[in-house]
Amino acid sequence: MLVSSTAPFALASPCFYFLHFLSVSLPDPTCTASNSPSMASEDSLSSNPLLQNFNFPPFDVVDARHVRPGIRALLHQLEAELEQLEKTVEPSWPKLVEPLEKIVDRLSVVWGIINHLKAVKDTPELRAAIEEVQPEKVKFQLRLGQSKPIYSAFKSIRESSDWNTLSEARQRLICANCGVRVFSAQIKEAVLSGIALDDDKREEFNKIEQELEKLSHKFSENVLDATKKFEKLITDKKEIEGLPPSALGLFAQAAVSKGNENATADTGPWLITLDAPSYLPVMQHAKNRALREEVYRAYLSRASSGDLDNTAIIDQILKLRLEKAKLLGYSNYAEVSMATKMATVEKADELLEKLRSASWAPAVQDIEDLKSFAKNQGAAEADSLTHWDVTFWSERLRESKYDINEEELRPYFSLPKVMDGLFRLAKTLFGVDVVPADGVAPVWNSDVRFYCVKDSSGNPTAYFYFDPYSRPSEKRGGAWMDEVFSRSRVMAQKGSSVRLPVAQMVCNQTPPVGDKPSLMTFREVETVFHEFGHALQHMLTKEDEGLVSGIRNIEWDAVELPSQFMENWCYHRDTLMSIAKHYQTGETLPEDVYKKLLAARTFRAGSLSLRQLKFATVDLELHTKYVPGGTESIYDVDQRVSIKTQVIPPLPEDRFLCSFSHIFAGGYAAGYYSYKWAEVLSADAFSAFEDAGLDDIKAVKETGQRFRNTILALGGGKAPLQVFVAFRGREPSPEPLLRHNGLLAASA
Repeated sequence: MLVSSTAPFALASPCFYFLHFLSVSLPDPTCTASNSPSMASEDSLSSNPLLQNFNFPPFDVVDARHVRPGIRALLHQLEAELEQLEKTVEPSWPKLVEPLEKIVDRLSVVWGIINHLKAVKDTPELRAAIEEVQPEKVKFQLRLGQSKPIYSAFKSIRESSDWNTLSEARQRLICANCGVRVFSAQIKEAVLSGIALDDDKREEFNKIEQELEKLSHKFSENVLDATKKFEKLITDKKEIEGLPPSALGLFAQAAVSKGNENATADTGPWLITLDAPSYLPVMQHAKNRALREEVYRAYLSRASSGDLDNTAIIDQILKLRLEKAKLLGYSNYAEVSMATKMATVEKADELLEKLRSASWAPAVQDIEDLKSFAKNQGAAEADSLTHWDVTFWSERLRESKYDINEEELRPYFSLPKVMDGLFRLAKTLFGVDVVPADGVAPVWNSDVRFYCVKDSSGNPTAYFYFDPYSRPSEKRGGAWMDEVFSRSRVMAQKGSSVRLPVAQMVCNQTPPVGDKPSLMTFREVETVFHEFGHALQHMLTKEDEGLVSGIRNIEWDAVELPSQFMENWCYHRDTLMSIAKHYQTGETLPEDVYKKLLAARTFRAGSLSLRQLKFATVDLELHTKYVPGGTESIYDVDQRVSIKTQVIPPLPEDRFLCSFSHIFAGGYAAGYYSYKWAEVLSADAFSAFEDAGLDDIKAVKETGQRFRNTILALGGGKAPLQVFVAFRGREPSPEPLLRHNGLLAASA
């Protein structure tokens, strides 16, 4: 779900059988009569939209009053179904996996509705309702994950004489290779869910799980509330000198929303917030150094003081994760995390160090270049550039070096043109048509679009929602893709052989201002391509076993491959020229500007690489070597890691960890390295198209079809390394990534 302190954007956590959802929580559940669905009074169960049969979720009518009675009634029903399954379970597909998938799917879909609405249409009432039923949901998850009859049935299938008759996907659903020993994917998840623990230890494990859910939820809320809390109203235009018209329009629009009805881009007042479309222009363009410093410090200190302080929450999360790891027989939480990934702790460390050593010298040179340029421009701060100067002077240097002004590029990247070009690329590479289907499915906001993906015969193969714009008052930051429905044979409705997958893509880009369409930065274009890559893997799966279709059961450090792969096409000439059309004149982006954009691709590559490596390294350090309650604080760890990963040392008061949602409120704990791991895979995958010839349309289509039939089609039904080899013909190499980033010489 996102992040650089401003960016990498990512998808929400994939769902495995034992329901490791991105979830929210609150106190331990209390079983009382008032919790019974029969006592529900908030809304009639018969009309509760969460409990109805639907082709697409009723996002337009679900609200807070439906959550408590709906979730409690659902859990009551699923508990009865689970009890029945445990009584009748047999080690066979129809008697074990199929009824299990129905239980998992129902909870996944319904909980997904309210969790999604909390992310895109947050209200205090919805928060409170979800918080109240969250512990009951977690309790059921643990009950399901620790079901011994189900666990025993999976083991029996693995050990039966029928094992070799199962398809590869079914074997992988039950079995995943781990070194030389074969483990069941379901059995492994069961073990990681505490099923093998003694009763007293299992009770302790369950308490830890409940508390971790509660803490992650609180962490996320604190970040959102702290981000919303900062508002700076400016009335003197001199204070925002340098800001482009697009930013001034956005700031004025924000001021209007807060009661300044007469605010305009020209005359103000202007309201600055810490939401990314507001924060980034200030750091890039504001000549007012004091303003940059104030906004930077506010951003970096989010959720680090007062009632919203996440420091103690982080400490407790790390403490409980370590206790959980010890209960499961691991030395640290990173080992737990790696148990379901491609990498090991050692392999992840090895890759991070290889990339760090290749990035360090170029990053040092980046800073020297900035200092030299700033000095030539007569900047007083040239010899003492610090954090709130780097982005500003980087933008000035980029403009000077490549004659590219990011703001001047915006008119060439209107959202409608970008989406049209993206869909044409999908047709070229993968042979699918993406067509508008607005009105077919209910939506949660009038700006949300709905699309149908059709195969070459014109038959629907998937659907997806697209929610593009920032809404700071109700929508969390970042960008992500998540599943609504998975492709599934078991969940097919009568008259069809399979249920089609449905995805949702969510971004936070600059909204339309006045009568102008959304005019995007190039980074926002890359973000849309990134999230669409995730959606494609979910939607173009050919796997009918619902528990391993799409993004399900794919090792976490491989799940970013399709998304990062799609970003490469933003630099492909024909693709870029197809989307870069001036929104007023229709003029195509000038050829010389494209060449400059391409040349600028590796601008400050060392610095940008180090930034990601810093996040990944501090994540692993906190989950391997850090001792909660020891002599070293979390901030000491951050400072120590920064010595080797930041050319300009962090401020002593740096508190970025307090808003590091990826690892404390998302699915990336001891897994942030996976961005770089998957970058290796994605760059190497794109190099297959380079080898085939990017100007050879026939070769591009053939290679795209091979990518679709392997990377996108096989889902979690085949180990990701085997899938990659099936596409590429060999194991992955880091050379294409270093080459794309202009760091190959430094590595050598």
